[in-house]
Formats: sequence, structure tokens, C-alpha cells
Amino acid sequence: MALTKEKKNEVVKDVADLVTTSKLTVVAEYKGTPVKAMQALRRQARDNGTKVLVVKNRLVIKALQNNEATKQTDTAALTGMLLYAFNAEDEVAPAQVLATFAKTQPTLQFVGAITAEGTFIGADDVKALAALPSKEQLRSMLVGTLAAPLSGFINVMTGNVRGVLNVLSARADALGQ
Repeated sequence: MALTKEKKNEVVKDVADLVTTSKLTVVAEYKGTPVKAMQALRRQARDNGTKVLVVKNRLVIKALQNNEATKQTDTAALTGMLLYAFNAEDEVAPAQVLATFAKTQPTLQFVGAITAEGTFIGADDVKALAALPSKEQLRSMLVGTLAAPLSGFINVMTGNVRGVLNVLSARADALGQ
């Protein structure tokens, strides 16, 4: 069923808003991916804060051209059966969601990504981004790194107190016999 002109304009506006708010828009080819698998992908993406849409490429190109930041984006790679993944909070989340999904569904192939500044990056760069840790993982690594010297210092301080207590306990046992 064909979209009406009003519906197309609405889709273009929605996609333009998503591209504007998204830190990274990942583009992937999904040709041959079963419908049930696509539904599972959308659920996984939603749990991660990522929105996955299948939109006609020319509507996405029109949305990019209507946006000041993405007006000059190279859209030559936007051909074929493509899906678009958006995330406003995390730069690598869309790439990670699609990379995880692609492990079980090899029919999904990265085409590239569009940054918030309108730069188109290639599929190899998107794969490299997908291999990076998420923001939550980076935060936990930072907390662990910051806490390590502090816990080491506490262990040293309690070790001295523990040593004194052991000596006093040994002296008390020796006097008690």
C-alpha cells in the first residue's frame, strides 16, 4: 500500500528528528532476514534504548537534506533494503545491538553510519565501534580503576592494625599460660 503525501511528509519529519537527536545513526542491509528475527531485533534494540526503523531510502535522504547538520552527507551508499538504528544517549549502542544480532543472523550486514555532524562512516568503522565497550561498561571500569588504590590503601592500613592485634593476642595467650 502506497503512502499518502501527508504520511510521507510525516515520516520525513520523524526521521529528521531521529537523525538530529541521535548521536549515531547506523545503517544496515537486512535482505533475507526473517520477519520474526526483525521483531526480535526491535525488542533487543528497544531494551538498549535504540530505535530500529525500516524506511524508504529516498525518504531518509530527503530527511537528511532537510536537516542543516546532515545536508552535505554522502548518501551514495543508501541503496537496497536498509534499516536504520537510532540512539540519542549512546554513540555505540546502535552498532552494538546490530552487531550482536548479526552474530545469529548473518543476513544483516553493516552499510555504514551517519554521525550527528553529518559525516558518513564506512562499515568497517561501524564494526570497530561495535567492538567498543558500552558507556555502562566504561563507567564500571572507571569506578574499578579509581577504587583499586583506595582499597589497596585500606588493606595496608588494616594490615598494620591486624598485626598489632595479633601480637597483643599472642602476648595475652603467653601471659595466660
